[in-house]
Amino acid sequence: MKKLVAGAALVLGAFSAFAADPIKIGSVLSVTGPAAFLGDPELKTLQQYVEDINKKGGVLGRPLELVHYDDGSDANKANGFAKRLIDDDKVDLMIGGTTTGATMSMSPLVDKAGIPFISLAGAVVVVEPVKKFMFKTPHTDRMAAEKVFEDMKKRGISKVALLSETSGFGQSGKKETEGAAGKYGITLVASETYGPKDTDMSPQLTKIKGTPGVQAVFIFGLGQGPAIATKNYKQLGVTLPLYHAHGVASEEFIKLAGPAAEGVRLPAAALLVADKLDAKDPQKPVVTAYTKAFTEKWKTDVSTFGGHAYDGLMLAVDAIKRAGGTDKAKVRDAIEATKGFIGTGGIVNMSATDHMGLDLSAFRMLEIKNGDWTLVK
Repeated sequence: MKKLVAGAALVLGAFSAFAADPIKIGSVLSVTGPAAFLGDPELKTLQQYVEDINKKGGVLGRPLELVHYDDGSDANKANGFAKRLIDDDKVDLMIGGTTTGATMSMSPLVDKAGIPFISLAGAVVVVEPVKKFMFKTPHTDRMAAEKVFEDMKKRGISKVALLSETSGFGQSGKKETEGAAGKYGITLVASETYGPKDTDMSPQLTKIKGTPGVQAVFIFGLGQGPAIATKNYKQLGVTLPLYHAHGVASEEFIKLAGPAAEGVRLPAAALLVADKLDAKDPQKPVVTAYTKAFTEKWKTDVSTFGGHAYDGLMLAVDAIKRAGGTDKAKVRDAIEATKGFIGTGGIVNMSATDHMGLDLSAFRMLEIKNGDWTLVK
């Protein structure tokens, strides 16, 4: 009898926790297509932590409900799914937009509907100029270019060749790289581009290889393209220092590029080197806990992209708690007022003029050695 009563109490407790209307979180991610190795860990992360939060009683006594769609790495599809989330699913908040193209295709819709949107895309255009309801968790392409140039300057490199993708992220990255070069005494002596679905970048890299005076190469892209370019680089026998942007900050890049990735440098979040951080690093507890939870559940390595989704969800949950509910205007204001939030991407301090809240110190410069990430000292 006691067992029956105890069981009934548990059922009633669970029912009371979920009797309230759910908090609907909408998400459009690139789970398939060229950007899949970004979108897949993003979705896994959202699913995992929504489930975890619900097991602990939800948020303000309400369960979270994740409503997600896969845009197949197609920005036009993202726009259609955003309309569905807003008009049909009636979501309270949105987290997603794996790519810059997808995010920007959804941006006018969320702004018109007045729905808080936390993007997982990298380009600075997502938050500059500031859009009232748009926020983002990843570091920007401008920050990536500046972090790379900082490192190049230390190594005495001043003449650089750029190979950029023609995607939204790559185009924005090209623009920001060109804009930041002069500040660090860098001259771009060559600039080539490739398409997101290209399977061979040898012609572009051959031109770069033949450019007089070039001292290093910087590849700005995401998904599979940069890994292919890295392999081509090795095949052509180019021995110059090779840099990438943060669009490849995943174990999947090392797997795809193989031995050709050896020596590659790139800026990335602390998450990739959780076990190598100083014990006093304020991010260490956060990135270590996320790494443990994600790898145990999914039996695969973490990536910074999953980390961006974790940060987006936790920022949203924190804002909803501070707003005391899901009133969209109040939640938006609460996100904008975020201070001192420690995420996998860095310490976030938002403001009315900064809807990302990260500075250059949030990036760590990494180098791939023996098939693993190492911190550049």
